[in-house]
Amino acid sequence: MLRRAAVAAVAGALLFAGPPAMADDVRGGQQAVIKTLRLTEAWRTSKGAGVLVAVLDSGVDPHHRDLAESVRVGKDFTAGANPPGVSPSRLHGTYMASLIAGHGHGPQGKRGIIGVAPEADVLSVRVILEDEEPGFREFNSAERFENVVARGIRYAVDEGADVINMSISKELATREERAAIRYAISKGVVLVAAAGNEGDRKIDGDFAPYSYPAAFPGVVSVGATDRRLRRATFSNWNSSVLVAAPGVDIMGAGPGDEYWVGRGTSQATALVSGVAALLKAKYPDMSPLLVARALADSADDRPPGGYDTATGFGVVNAANALAQAARLAGHTESATGAEAQDPAVPLAGGQAGPVKVIVRDERRVTVYTAIAAAAAVGALASLAVIFILVRRVRREHISQDA
Repeated sequence: MLRRAAVAAVAGALLFAGPPAMADDVRGGQQAVIKTLRLTEAWRTSKGAGVLVAVLDSGVDPHHRDLAESVRVGKDFTAGANPPGVSPSRLHGTYMASLIAGHGHGPQGKRGIIGVAPEADVLSVRVILEDEEPGFREFNSAERFENVVARGIRYAVDEGADVINMSISKELATREERAAIRYAISKGVVLVAAAGNEGDRKIDGDFAPYSYPAAFPGVVSVGATDRRLRRATFSNWNSSVLVAAPGVDIMGAGPGDEYWVGRGTSQATALVSGVAALLKAKYPDMSPLLVARALADSADDRPPGGYDTATGFGVVNAANALAQAARLAGHTESATGAEAQDPAVPLAGGQAGPVKVIVRDERRVTVYTAIAAAAAVGALASLAVIFILVRRVRREHISQDA
């Protein structure tokens, strides 16, 4: 039976001090991410309008003023784990949704959280509980909850999702999840998942553990960077990592019009999902393979040789990704479950690192083959599940007229 380990908290630095912060202070706390991803420039081309991003997580608060009217509450696959009458906390899911599609509030939306794709819509699909919920132990032990992620993926696809964000991870792949990933890709859905927060845990001294669903072929696996845009110490490093994004001291929204700050590959994943939404809004027929290629080809802070296991092909750049997508938009390549594993399909340029990345020649690697190798290695890991969550540092209550 699949076991789900306790939710892992990741420490984050306190951003605010003193009295409750004004909402424009929240936006100020986002400026480093906005600059790094070059969002101001990217928004001249796309803001994600018309795209539906499914957030497979702990649930999203649809009433947070920075997400109001942008959230569709979908199915709860954890139903029955909590005792009757207990409401879900929805912290982690709201946090991730705000990074993807927060639209702010107040005059011209200039207060509160602005997401990477502020005009995108969110489909909330609840597939995990947070550790403080009373049904957490039941959820982690009952066999009926064994394949909730796989079921959530299929549900999101059937509900019309264009992008699926999975800021969740576990150490062993399942047949049902693999099939669900294949189904999503065959329908043209872009899947983005967290590489994991066990970067200080080495396997034979060569790499950090592989996490699923990130290490499945065809999934965009995201690592986290620190303020210097280097691999954050907690971020998993292995050949499944495709790209990276900021993951330290990231400001986001929480239930009840609160604001949080934290760190993790969860946050980095949500930011990359937002960039994928920008691409799908501008080029709705672009296949998952070409979206992944646009993200990788256009990344900044590329490692020496073009690729390494720490940050993949580099840090995602939204403006560059849109420009690269424009060049790729005329291609007719598609990524089915089989094609996503085809070693003949090159993804991006770069010298391979000293891990399981297949070198096509001195300057080209096939990343999806690398991901397939990651899946094979990851299957040897112990059977445990980790959910990548940020640690709540401080709640900031902000007045409605702020």
